Amino acid sequence: MKTESYKIWQPGEYSYDHAFGFVPNIVSYIHEDDVKRPCILVVPGGAYCVVAPSEGELVARKFYEKGYQTFVLTYTVNFLQSVPLKLQPLKDISRAVRYIRKNADAFAVIEDELTVCGFSAGGHLCGSLCVHYEDIGDNSAEYSGISNRPDSAILSYPVITSGDGAHRGSFVALLGEGASAEELEYMSLEKQVTEQTPPCFLWATATDETVPVENSEMYVRACREKGVPCAFHMFTRGKHGLSLADEDWANGVHMSLYTEEQLVCVMRKVKSGEVTVPERVRAEWEEQEKRHAGEVRVPEPEVTVWPELADAFLKNLKER
Repeated sequence: MKTESYKIWQPGEYSYDHAFGFVPNIVSYIHEDDVKRPCILVVPGGAYCVVAPSEGELVARKFYEKGYQTFVLTYTVNFLQSVPLKLQPLKDISRAVRYIRKNADAFAVIEDELTVCGFSAGGHLCGSLCVHYEDIGDNSAEYSGISNRPDSAILSYPVITSGDGAHRGSFVALLGEGASAEELEYMSLEKQVTEQTPPCFLWATATDETVPVENSEMYVRACREKGVPCAFHMFTRGKHGLSLADEDWANGVHMSLYTEEQLVCVMRKVKSGEVTVPERVRAEWEEQEKRHAGEVRVPEPEVTVWPELADAFLKNLKER
């Protein structure tokens, strides 16, 4: 396996007020035989405030084992919840797709078999690219002529709607407290699906209290109305953030912390006194620590089949 990190923005191309030296990047998990293979770009969740390690490398390795070239995207997040992200994460994932396609030969990737695979808010980001790819240009002549449209998507317990059933924290981090009705409508993905939206595989659990399963149902309904090929699996039970839901996930295996690079950069500034954490955010951290204190991850055997189902879905698309 060839594993390496690649910054997707060149000096002078990227800026976010609270990046503090962080630059969005992808980490590769590539086969060493140089045979061209389908590609999966894994996009972890984290409410647009963090990029969760539990939904990165672990998932990339699983699909690597199934014969894909895989990558994990670490995109811009609003950790301090003070500078709304707006379109920056969407620009990050758009550039990541173009970056992979531009280097398709070097990465041994089949350019028209590129799937984005997102979790929770990462699912929202992948879905946003699926419905808004035409809106996200690239100022670099090096990338502007390369398509940023995914060929398909896997959305795992995704944030979808900004309406009833929304995960409010994700939209506050993304758009700010004062988001306009137009901004919220634009990022309510079930309202943005068109006939050109890429095929999509979705899964969620009936007992998810953080991002209700209705989010997935809304997107599936919109896909069906527009004639977009889709599949949806709702599992009986399971909390939010299950990732692979297997023993490796439960035991914290293959959860490299590189997805927390921006967090490390921010906390360095906080510790030096250069940046102040808003009291509201500190209170949320304390609440989360209490809620997760002593938490034990328990595998959900029923849910562990989702990568096999997703793989079958992608192979079926290829045969259509």
